[in-house]
Amino acid sequence: MSAAPEGTIAEPSSEEVLSRIVASLDDDKAEEIVTIDLRGRSSVADYMVICSGRSSRQVAAIADKLVERLKEDYGRSCKIEGKEQGDWVLIDAADVIVHVFRPEVREFYQLEKMWMPTGPRAA
Repeated sequence: MSAAPEGTIAEPSSEEVLSRIVASLDDDKAEEIVTIDLRGRSSVADYMVICSGRSSRQVAAIADKLVERLKEDYGRSCKIEGKEQGDWVLIDAADVIVHVFRPEVREFYQLEKMWMPTGPRAA
């Protein structure tokens, strides 16, 4: 890997960003953090992270802190949607898409079932 020109920030790998995201979610007491590898399955992102917060307020706070940390650490501005309602917040961090849900909303949409790789199927 070549070094970034002096005065610029090297672009982090999707794995580095994923690791920072999971650490941030863990620091803010997000629950049931699930990471899904999307490489080769979607052109939207390399990874998807799904987690829960206990209340609308916690969901919004988890999302705010994550966006703030990614901006501080990588100079990366993330797109964020749904924060006003606090039921389901989507954070687009380019290589990693993050969904922060209230538990009942997460249960209703069941994104993990839609995106998790399936095992071998019986013939």
